[in-house]
Order: sequence, then C-alpha cells, then structure tokens
Amino acid sequence: MSRTLSDRAAVRLDQTARVAVVEFGAPPANLLDRATLAALDAALDEVATRSDLGGVVLRGRGDHFSYGASVQEHLPGELEAMLPEFHALLRRIGDPKLPPVLALVGGRCLGGGLELALACDLVAVTPSAELGCPEVRLGVFPPAAAALLPLRLGAGEALRMVVHGHVVDAAVARRSGLAELEFTGRDPEAEAVAWLAERHRPLSAAALRQARHAARWPWREALGARLEALERQYLDELMATEDAHEGLAAFLERRRPTWTHR
Repeated sequence: MSRTLSDRAAVRLDQTARVAVVEFGAPPANLLDRATLAALDAALDEVATRSDLGGVVLRGRGDHFSYGASVQEHLPGELEAMLPEFHALLRRIGDPKLPPVLALVGGRCLGGGLELALACDLVAVTPSAELGCPEVRLGVFPPAAAALLPLRLGAGEALRMVVHGHVVDAAVARRSGLAELEFTGRDPEAEAVAWLAERHRPLSAAALRQARHAARWPWREALGARLEALERQYLDELMATEDAHEGLAAFLERRRPTWTHR
C-alpha cells in the first residue's frame, strides 16, 4: 500500500514486514513548516489505524532528513502558533497507538529536524548524515533539543551541542549515542524496514505497543512540563531580546548578524 496524503507526506506500507514508511517534506530542504507539520500529523493518524504494525520508518524526501524549522515562521506573528504546533507533533510521536518509530537520517538533520528525530524511539544514520542544532548562531536556542538530547547524551555533551551549535557526522553520532544504528548499503530504507521486521515481526503488535509506551516515560517527562517551560522561556524571554530578532533577520537577509548582546 502506498498513499500520498498531501504534497508534503506519504505513507507506504510493507505488508510482509508489517512496517510503515512515512516520507515527508518538500526537497531539498524538507523544512518543517506548518503545512508539513499538518501533513505529518495526518500521516501518523493513518499509521495509528493499523493495529498490526510492528514499526514505522520516518524519513525525509530526497537526500536530506530536514534542514529544520521554517525560519520565516519563527518571526513574531507566526512563531506563537508554529512553536506549539511543532511541539504537539513531537508529543504525538509518543501516541500509544503507534508502534516503535525509527528516524532514518541521511544528509542534513538540523535544528527542528534533529528535534523531530530525537522524539522518535530510534535514530538511524546513513554515512551522509549531519546532525546538530545550530540555532544559537541565529541568536535563539532549540527548546525540544534542550529537553531531549540528555536522553541520548550525557548532560554535559547535550549542553555543549545546544550552547555551541555543534554539527556532527554519522560516525560521531554513533559513537556518542546520538544515533543507535547506521545503515551503509545502497538502500537504507530497505535496511531499516528489514531491521524492524526482523526484530518485531515475531512479536505481538499489542504487546509491542504496550512495551513501547511503558519504556517511553523519559520522553513523556521531557516533552511534558520540561518542554512547556522551555517553550515559555523561548516565547516570553528569548524573543524579548534584540539579538533573537537580529539573528533571524540576518539569516533571512543572508548577512552577518550585528549583535547588541541584549
């Protein structure tokens, strides 16, 4: 089964493997704008109707996972709606009706793209992967990455990624624990589907969903009150600074920012 839900998302189902592939975005950047968020939510609705599934592969269209969220939609007047919608989608990935979700990351996986991958149960990289949260270079910070990175990295390394805006390659991601798996063949999607099928096809899908829900309590805590507090900090405190507005404007105008440090 293959179903295109919109120009921003499609669901393909491998009946034999009992694995769904959700492909999203508008290449090459696959920006996580509000239209893409809505399409992803609809795709997860579709997947949640299949109680027999043993896994989901989430991937970006084309060569890249996602360059991140739309900077245009991070400007005042757009941000107040966009940020809560994005965080709601991250929480939706934990829906107990869903089987384990594997983020298949190739190419750039930056900012909001990394946050989307971190919200999944597993992160798998291909050799071309570049993962990071460079938001600080734009005068802002990544709320969901600040909440989720410590689940995979030590607190100190998570802090360094957020504060320094580090971008790492696939090898570093695997060594650090940022990614659990690496697929190096010609068809990483087929490898990801086969990996999930081998482990989950012999199991009860009902038990698998229950086990996943039980084990995801750290994600629920990170994406619950902790992310709510970080979202309020972003909207109420960060966006009250001059440099946040300057950094976003400079990015859109393709120039170097002039910081006032206020």
